[in-house]
Amino acid sequence: MMKLMILSVVVVCLVSSAECKIEFKYHKNPELEDVLRSLEEKGRKVLETRLYTIGNSSSITNPVPLWVLELTAANKSQYGVPNVKLVGNMHGNEAGGREILLHFIEYLIDQYSQKNATVRWLLENTKIHVIPTLNPDGFASAGSAVCEATTGRYVVVDGSKIDLNRDFPNYFMDSPDQEQALETKAIIRLMNETKFILSAALHEGALVANYPYDLNPEHYEREFVTPDDDVFKFLAKTYSDNHPQMHKEVNCSGVTAKFEHGIVNGAEWYQFVGGMGDYNYNYHGCMEVTLELSCCKYPPKENLPQLWDENRESLLAYCMQANRGVTGRIVDFDTRKPIEATLKIEGRDTVKVFQEYKQIYFKSWSKTGEFWRLLLPGTYVLKIEAEGYYPTTKRFEVKDYKPFPQLTFLNISLLRNTVPTTTHVPPKEKTSSIPIINLTSRFSDKGDVVVTSVQESKVALAAVQNKYSIILLVNLVVLLVHLT
Repeated sequence: MMKLMILSVVVVCLVSSAECKIEFKYHKNPELEDVLRSLEEKGRKVLETRLYTIGNSSSITNPVPLWVLELTAANKSQYGVPNVKLVGNMHGNEAGGREILLHFIEYLIDQYSQKNATVRWLLENTKIHVIPTLNPDGFASAGSAVCEATTGRYVVVDGSKIDLNRDFPNYFMDSPDQEQALETKAIIRLMNETKFILSAALHEGALVANYPYDLNPEHYEREFVTPDDDVFKFLAKTYSDNHPQMHKEVNCSGVTAKFEHGIVNGAEWYQFVGGMGDYNYNYHGCMEVTLELSCCKYPPKENLPQLWDENRESLLAYCMQANRGVTGRIVDFDTRKPIEATLKIEGRDTVKVFQEYKQIYFKSWSKTGEFWRLLLPGTYVLKIEAEGYYPTTKRFEVKDYKPFPQLTFLNISLLRNTVPTTTHVPPKEKTSSIPIINLTSRFSDKGDVVVTSVQESKVALAAVQNKYSIILLVNLVVLLVHLT
C-alpha cells in the first residue's frame, strides 16, 4: 500500500508543475497509465483534454487498456477542425516512440500555457489524439533495451504471433486468412468513429520517413505511389527536414538502402501486405507516414533525452500540416441535415493495378457532413456523389498561407434526385435581354433557385417573382440577393 502511495505522489510531481517533468525512462504499462491520467488533469487547466480507451490488448491473462489522450483548444462548435493521430510502440520491442509521445503531450500543454504562438495556433485549430503504445503486451515481454532483439515485436493471439503492421485489410489483394488482433480491431474501430486527416506511426530500426504505398501488387521492391504522392513526399520531407539528422541520409547498421533527403517510398524500400499506413489511406483517406526514429530499436534510456530533442520540432511541424488542404460540410439542400457522401479529387481518384484502375475516394462524416483532404497549394475539382442525390462538382483553390497553413472551407448542398427539374423559365419570371443557355434549375418551396447544371459559359440575369435577383455564373456559382 505504501509503495502505491509513493508511486502516485512521484507521478503527480513529474507532470503537475513546471519544475517537475516526466522522467526520461521507460514507463511500465501501469506507470504509463498514471502519467496519462496526470497529463489529462494538468492539460484540463488550460485546454480541452480527454483520456479514453479504444479497447484492450490481446493478452488473455493480463489485458491492458489501449489509451488515447486527445488535446485541443478549438472551439467545440467550430466545423472543419482536423483530427491528427499519433501512434507509438506498434511493435513492442520498438519502445522509443512511446516515451517521445509522452514528452510531446507534456510539451504541448506546457507551451500552450506559456503562450507559445505556434503551439497555441496548432491546438486552437487541431485535435491531436495520441496513442503512446498500441502493443503494451509486446513491450512488457520485450524486457530491457536491446537494439536488435525481436522479442516483444508481435502480439500473441491463440498461440500465434501477429505483426500488427501486417494485420490490416488490404485494398489490392486478399489479406491472409487469420484472426485479427484486438489491437488491430481497435484501430479500425477508431478510424470508423473519428475522421482523421493525418496520422504518424512511430517506429525504430532506421532513420527515415517512410510514405505509402508499402505494397506494390505488381513488382517486388519497386516504387509504387499513391495518386497523392506529392502530398506524401511533402509530409515526409516536412518531418525529415525538421529533424537534425534524418535529412542527412544517415546509414544505420544493417540497412543497405539509401534514403534521399531522409525519405523513402515503402514499396521501394521493402514491401509487405497489411500495413496500417496503406489501410489508413485506401479505406479512410487519412494520410499516414511511418517514422523510423532511431537506428536502435530499443534505445537505452540514457539516449531518450536526445531522442526527444531530435523529434520535438519535427512532430510539431508535421502536425501543423493537418490544416493544409480542403474541408467543408455536405448537407441536404432542403433539410440542412448532414450527408455521408463519396468524394473524389479529379486527377487523384484512381490508381492503376494490373491494367485495372482502382477507385480512390474518401467520405464525409455522416454525423456532421464534414470532410477533409490534405492538398498542396493549387486549384482542384471535387466530385461529390451520394445515394439519392444529384452528383455535383466543385472547383476550389488551396492557397499557401504563411506563417501557418489554412484549410479551404466549402459549404456544399445536395439536391435529392426525386425533386423534378426543368429547363424552362417559369411563366412569372421576368428575364433580361441576356438569354439563359441550357440552364437546368428548379424552384424550391421557399422560392430559392437551385441550379443543377449549366451547359455553356454564359452569364444570365433574371428577376424571380419580383422578389429575388439571381446571378448565374459558370461552375454553378449562384448568388441570391433579396430585393427590398
